[in-house]
Amino acid sequence: MDWQDEGVILSMRPHGESAAIIEIFTRTQGRQPGVVRGGASRRMAPHLQPGTQVMARWQARLSDHMGAFTVEPLRSRAHLMADRLALAALSSVCALCCATLPERAPHPELWDRSITLLDTLGQPGWPSAYLRWELALLEELGYGLDLSACAVTGATTDLAFVSPRSGRAVSRKGAGDWAEKLFPLPEGLAGTVPLSAAALGQGFAITSHFLTRELAEDHRGRPLPEARGRLLDLLARTPGAA
Repeated sequence: MDWQDEGVILSMRPHGESAAIIEIFTRTQGRQPGVVRGGASRRMAPHLQPGTQVMARWQARLSDHMGAFTVEPLRSRAHLMADRLALAALSSVCALCCATLPERAPHPELWDRSITLLDTLGQPGWPSAYLRWELALLEELGYGLDLSACAVTGATTDLAFVSPRSGRAVSRKGAGDWAEKLFPLPEGLAGTVPLSAAALGQGFAITSHFLTRELAEDHRGRPLPEARGRLLDLLARTPGAA
């Protein structure tokens, strides 16, 4: 078995005396683990850090083996080391991909969106792009929101809430006495412009709920990655982060 594709390093840990085991997210092969011989060496380790974009070749005797990688660095994101918030977002992206994406299942649209997000980190408005990336991740996992019409009345206007059960929008009229049990729908969530701090908080409450449910149902109650919790905590404590 032999393939080559562009990917992003999601994780790296030493293996034995000098090798490393990495997980990589590629456009056509999805999330794939493998061994890099010499990957823990001083020469190679800096090129295997999470977020690094590489050209990877994977080889194994059988398709279900872990296999071995040879990697050629394409783009380092070491510049994010100087930006605590952006680095936390990169770590969260990598950790969520490791925690939620099945091995060896391609997600080309999510891969494209992930690259775009990683290229955006550190630029104005990137927290909104990150929140919308989480929504795209939920879509890939089968938990996407449906904000096209009210789940109760079918109305397409005055949508103000999101159902924690179905992920569908609910209008003010449709919510009625149940409004307090629904998530507020963040203003501008479905758009492209940066969101306010309040809208970001509302959006993360929604994605937290559905990501937690996805991990509980499909991954035996696995908790959300600590890296994501650190990111949300930093965003909440950093004035003007939105």
